[in-house]
Amino acid sequence: MSTEDRPAAPRSLAEALRGRDDVSLGALLRSRPDLITPVPTDLTQLATRAGTRASVVRALERLDRFTLQTAEALAVAADPATYDELLGLMAGDDADPAVAQALPHALGVLREQALVWGGDDRLRLVRTARELLAPSPQHPSPTGLGPTVQEATAGMSPGRIQEIVTAAGLPSTHDSVSAVTSLTELFTDRRRMAALLAKAPADSLDVLERLVWGPPYGQVTADPAHRLRWLLDRGLLLPTAPGTVVLPREVALHLRRGLAHRTPEPVPPAVEAAAVHRPQVVDSTAAGQAYTALATVEELLKDWDEGGPAVLRAGGLSVRDLKRTAVALDVPEPVAAFWVELAYAAGLIAPDGEADERYAVTPAYDEWRELPAAERWSRLVTAWLPATRTAGLVGGRDAKDRTLSALGPGLDRSAAPEVRHRVLALLAGLPEGAAPAAESVLARLRWERPLRGAQREDDLRSRLAQWTLSEAELLGVTGRAALSAHGRALLGAPAAPAKSPEAESSGPGDKLPVHHHRPTPLKPLSPAEQAVASAAAARLLTPLLPEPLDHVLLQADLTAVAPGPLRRPLAEMLDVLADVESKGGATVYRFTPGSVRRALDAGQSASDLHAFLAAHSRTPVPQPLTYLIDDVARRHGHLRVGAASAYVRCDDDAVLGEILADKRAAGLGLRRLAPTVLAAQTDPAGLLEGLRAMGFAPAAESAEGDVLITRAHAHRTPPRTAPEPVPDGPPVPDDTLLAAALRAIRAGDLASTTPRKPGTAPAVNGELPRTGAAETLATMQAAVLTGETLWIGYVNAEGAASQRVIAPVRVEGGFVTAYDHTADEVRTYPLHRITGVAELADDAG
Repeated sequence: MSTEDRPAAPRSLAEALRGRDDVSLGALLRSRPDLITPVPTDLTQLATRAGTRASVVRALERLDRFTLQTAEALAVAADPATYDELLGLMAGDDADPAVAQALPHALGVLREQALVWGGDDRLRLVRTARELLAPSPQHPSPTGLGPTVQEATAGMSPGRIQEIVTAAGLPSTHDSVSAVTSLTELFTDRRRMAALLAKAPADSLDVLERLVWGPPYGQVTADPAHRLRWLLDRGLLLPTAPGTVVLPREVALHLRRGLAHRTPEPVPPAVEAAAVHRPQVVDSTAAGQAYTALATVEELLKDWDEGGPAVLRAGGLSVRDLKRTAVALDVPEPVAAFWVELAYAAGLIAPDGEADERYAVTPAYDEWRELPAAERWSRLVTAWLPATRTAGLVGGRDAKDRTLSALGPGLDRSAAPEVRHRVLALLAGLPEGAAPAAESVLARLRWERPLRGAQREDDLRSRLAQWTLSEAELLGVTGRAALSAHGRALLGAPAAPAKSPEAESSGPGDKLPVHHHRPTPLKPLSPAEQAVASAAAARLLTPLLPEPLDHVLLQADLTAVAPGPLRRPLAEMLDVLADVESKGGATVYRFTPGSVRRALDAGQSASDLHAFLAAHSRTPVPQPLTYLIDDVARRHGHLRVGAASAYVRCDDDAVLGEILADKRAAGLGLRRLAPTVLAAQTDPAGLLEGLRAMGFAPAAESAEGDVLITRAHAHRTPPRTAPEPVPDGPPVPDDTLLAAALRAIRAGDLASTTPRKPGTAPAVNGELPRTGAAETLATMQAAVLTGETLWIGYVNAEGAASQRVIAPVRVEGGFVTAYDHTADEVRTYPLHRITGVAELADDAG
């Protein structure tokens, strides 16, 4: 291609964007979705928005370490820079082949995200990014480089500059500009610079070594030592302020052998396997933990079934209620906070909204508990994956030094879903059964988002990653820290990579380096895709979960052993008839007089209980248990408590005499009304409780004298939706929105860049043409006769302004019908909404 045929280099970012095709522009809008909110009117406005500080900072925060290092190198390079200059800054004089191989990809990412524009011969970092990354005394560069010789000598006197040039062995010049240029050429000439430094005293070179990798600034006294004076005289150190000197950028680059960074990191750190287990062991362990997770959530919801703890005035659970919940679930408080937050995220608990507000189970729980176990699990993990509420923060402090409480405000962290998905994706990149070394996962995350997580060990992304690893284990997504088969399906991940020969022979304690290069990243799934993936995960988990049993083993010590999970009717009946004594692989229930009385109060008869136990026991019903049920049933209801304030009646007046004689009845305020009736000053509930504490088995009766059956009444909130995750910035546009936005941007750009006739003011920053109503109408009518194309400004019914290129076909009734070139269709516009009109040049395309 000849020089004449070669397209001109873009002079601005807008021109560079104008030269992109729709695929490239679509990639830009996907990687930086804030640019499309709202849709720009044209490419000039898109370029302006892409250069704003907030948008550039957000884009820089999403760069990996090497791509960020590339941008930092461009910030200290000449503007514009060539690709070879950039390669020299990144690879150094030794031309590191790994850097040379990775640099095109990093530069491509910067170009795609409109942070860099121009060809390889004129690379330009957008001005805002250069201002953010270039070195200054107030904001040192991450490269550790200081200002150039030209920048450092900007305020220096011409005489002093000539003295430096002479001391450096250069001929004096007639002006400061040529003197600074001569000094710069010396410092950038490897051979001449090496000769100059060969003459330097050893202690002067030590000073340079301390400053070479940054920070480049140092302090000097009014009478510097000889080693410093030698450097100052030759410009190897330059004063920037009284008592402060700086190492010029050109000198530092020579000492660094051309490297802008001490350690370029073109390859992401490997995610190492700390241990390798058989996949079957991983899956079975994860399935066991998934079953435990379901049991724990059900126990929590059962505990809150009749109404849970009160809601604090500021929202959330009190510390006392969280401790009580942790004791009930037999887990540490941080783990209890996780289960409570998970149930909330899944929409299973919520505030009831009443005046005395409490947390309670939602109606969704009744539907959820009837699902098969694997589907209940998939509902929980599907709610966990995108949740922004972060249980790990519970117990910490917010910005106002207030304690963060479970279910309270201030727990949302918008980065949580992205970190959670990325951690699980890294696990999916390991061979089957491989458990990662946690530190290698954290190192990888810090490489992928160096600006979002500072170099501290306690940065938010690192903590989110650590919480993800522990929560995935609690939920059974992982087993023994390795991703399970159903966990892999949950992510929509392909089959695990095959083990290396070393992995086949490795034991649990071995560490295996795995994939040093970038694997194809797993993208977050859409809601429809996630539903399919969750169903697939549930199918894989189903055969691994134990089948619910319809029997227990009754023992002579008044206990029943459930060797596995029980079917719901059996479990619910046992919860009433017996008390849970211990949990684990098998649950042990204990029968007591109080538990049997509870079943009788719920409307069961002794014969019903005998029949129930005989039907569901694989062992004969022990005689002690039969005697216990019969004994409690014989005494149950012998006393009757009703409302007077309260009364007690009994056919056996000797029993009433025994009650009156008992000192423990003093607080009940009893007195005899008749041989078989006692009156009490307390209410019926208090009277029932008092008599039971004395060892009696009274039954409550209604005003008609019928025995009242007492069952636990479930308390439900009104229908509630699960909390919405807090988005991490604007959502990535879908294909439909992206296509519409590109059409609108292209159309607006066509209208703003179409040539006008001489004498017509060009569009400036999207400014609309302005003409009077009479002139607009006359120009439209003339264009209908001549077939000319016009440029108009239009404001729609919502008040949105746009520019359009139209060919009028008909003007009548206050409307103009025209072919709209920007929309590529015939449209009708009210004339009163057209702000102005201008004729286009004859050669306008």
